[in-house]
Amino acid sequence: MPSTSLFFEGINLLTLGMGFVFIFLIFLVLATRTLSYLIVRFAPSETPTQTAHKKATTNKAKPNQNQGELLAVLTAAVHHHKTQQKLS
Repeated sequence: MPSTSLFFEGINLLTLGMGFVFIFLIFLVLATRTLSYLIVRFAPSETPTQTAHKKATTNKAKPNQNQGELLAVLTAAVHHHKTQQKLS
């Protein structure tokens, strides 16, 4: 078999393989966009509940109340992480 024939056969396989992958990826993008559109259109919209809103506002009322406890928890977490890093 001449080397030019093998070269052209390789180019042919390369073109076919890349073509099939490109077509598959185009179909994959179209399917993803179609499913995304259908989900947005037919899925019920989420409405936030009032209890979640009230809970968020009550936590923001006194930010400095537990500052010492938060500092102790963070310090313990950093210490635990450093000891775990030394062991491994």
